[in-house]
Amino acid sequence: MNFAAGIKNRYETFSAMDARDKGRAISELLVNNSLYILILATIIITCVVNPLFLSVGSIVNIFNLSAAKLPIACGIAGAIVLTGTDLSAGRVVGLTACMTAASLQASSYAKRMFGSLPLIPIPVVILIVIIVGAVVGWVNGFWVAKFKLHPFIVTLATQLIVYGALLLFVLINGQNGQPISSLDQSVKDFVTGSFISVPGGARPVPIPNYVWIGFIVVVITWFLWNKTTFGKNMFAVGSNQEAANVSGVNVNRTIILVHTLAGAMYGITGFIEAPRIGSGTSATGFNYECDAIAACVIGGVSFVGGTGKVSGIVVGVFLLNIIFVALNALSVNMNLQYIIKGLIILVACAIDMRKYLVRK
Repeated sequence: MNFAAGIKNRYETFSAMDARDKGRAISELLVNNSLYILILATIIITCVVNPLFLSVGSIVNIFNLSAAKLPIACGIAGAIVLTGTDLSAGRVVGLTACMTAASLQASSYAKRMFGSLPLIPIPVVILIVIIVGAVVGWVNGFWVAKFKLHPFIVTLATQLIVYGALLLFVLINGQNGQPISSLDQSVKDFVTGSFISVPGGARPVPIPNYVWIGFIVVVITWFLWNKTTFGKNMFAVGSNQEAANVSGVNVNRTIILVHTLAGAMYGITGFIEAPRIGSGTSATGFNYECDAIAACVIGGVSFVGGTGKVSGIVVGVFLLNIIFVALNALSVNMNLQYIIKGLIILVACAIDMRKYLVRK
């Protein structure tokens, strides 16, 4: 009823405008939603050029890719709500992915990174990578909160530190930077295995288990953002730190907690990526933070702070992966795709800032 009433009120308001105001309103609508219009146009063109884009297998693939990137997007979204960002996210994913791969290499593999180490239980590995990610996140939050440094500078520094640690890690025990592969079947079954399939063509299309991990992360994020004091404090600090401090919010603790939680989510992404890709390398996680930032902004998480919804993050990740899959379906050069990704981030941020200035 509220939604219908809102539509009716907008229609009545629009009808009451003169021709010039109507033209201006339509122009504003087109500009503010230009990115969504572009995405829709891309989908239509892709469907015309490659009808397989709408096949069940392709749709499930988009769904799977989105689920794998949801944890890192949910983590970075918290930093953006605080008017910041996190450039270290991708490298934390790479480090935790390599740690996952090294810990869960098959016992029968002759070139195991840690040959004398027994196979570590999967829950323990999950706990380790979450702790590693959380520690990096805590460091980010500590320097931002205590020394009032801009998150861009802090996370740029930790990005380099973590990447250096990752490069050293892949050199351990004569690994010489080679991919850490041959993961045990148990972790493959746990992450990329499937117990649910959907009908599609000649045979059912399986839905991998990491989709449910992504779903759990989304539910936890939604609960923390909407049902806890932590979430209320996060949005208060993102909206206005001084006002939040006067209201009794511990600003420093909130900043540190948000970044720590973000780091933990990067660790979960790393745990997913190693079995999903089949190995861990020093290149794993490269530019993941850019995709996550773009998805968050597309989904309405504003860099002006204090604005964002978990549902928007999910939609943003899904729409961004639709574009990436569409570009591959159209056989767009991979190098050109980097340019397109950069333009998407630029346009999304410009539209977000424009909306903020109009409201202000």
